[in-house]
Amino acid sequence: MGSSKELQQERIINELLLFIRRVLAEPEISAQAMDIARKYYKEDNAHYLIAEELGATTNVRFPVEHSAADTLFLKLLIDVVKDEKALY
Repeated sequence: MGSSKELQQERIINELLLFIRRVLAEPEISAQAMDIARKYYKEDNAHYLIAEELGATTNVRFPVEHSAADTLFLKLLIDVVKDEKALY
C-alpha cells in the first residue's frame, strides 16, 4: 500500500487526466482557456480570475478552494502564455 503522499499524488494525477480528457474532447475549451489566460496572466490573482471566467463561459467548474490539480492546470495556462509572450 502506498504512502499518504503517494496516494495524494495519484489522486491529483487522476483528476488532471480527467480534466485533460474533457479539454481534448471539447477543443474549444482550450482556445477559450488560452484567451482568458492571456487577459489575466499578469494579475496578482490570475489563478482565480482565470478560473472564474473559464467557469462562467464553459462547462469547466472550479471549486472555491482550488484542488492541487486545478492549481496545476491554471499554472500551466499561465506558463504557456508567458512562453508565448516571450517569443515575441
